[in-house]
Amino acid sequence: MTDKRNNDTVNEHVVESNAVDSLRVFWLKHGKKATAVLALIVVLGGGYMLYKSFVQKPKIEEALDKSFKAEEYFKKDSFNLALNGDGVNPGFIALSKKYSGTPTGNMANFYAGVCYVKLNQNDKAVTYLKDFKTGSRQIQQRAYKLLGDAYGDMGKGAEALDNYKKAAKEFETDQTASAEALFSAAYLAQHVLNKKEEAVGLYKELKEKYPQTQQGFDADKYLAQLGVYNIN
Repeated sequence: MTDKRNNDTVNEHVVESNAVDSLRVFWLKHGKKATAVLALIVVLGGGYMLYKSFVQKPKIEEALDKSFKAEEYFKKDSFNLALNGDGVNPGFIALSKKYSGTPTGNMANFYAGVCYVKLNQNDKAVTYLKDFKTGSRQIQQRAYKLLGDAYGDMGKGAEALDNYKKAAKEFETDQTASAEALFSAAYLAQHVLNKKEEAVGLYKELKEKYPQTQQGFDADKYLAQLGVYNIN
């Protein structure tokens, strides 16, 4: 038993020694490269932290400060001033360009898109709303719905339908907004695109998912227009 323990101990020492020797050989061959890589990682990590602290953070704070007046004009329905600024304070167009990559610059795309929809300049609305993406599903839903409206007014039915369906699925917790988007998709498929089967499917989905909304109540009427009756 004692001999076995001694042998095990010797074997362990041999394994450890071999491991140390292998590491030593590796370091002799690749030590300079490994050191350079480690140094680069440290430099990049430190550089990123410096960038966040001294460039990104001040830019985010500055963008928030500069956007106040444009948002104020927006709330007052002064859409031209909200878009273009007042000569002293920047509007959403300038904010979206100067502060791209910040939350404020991203939201400026959304606000600019809304302004252009209100001004019936749908091609410009599409340009800004397409560039907008957010983790806030309720706001993203609104952006998809506005894109649907803008494309629809431009006569681009397929694009409008796609965005209405995106809006309907984006934030289903908001039943009112989701039902409205789904109805817009169904109505467009029926009356503009002449896609009967798709319209039927969308009306049925509307009736099934949102029966307590006004659009859900109205679905039977539109299904009847399409020759579909007695849908429970």
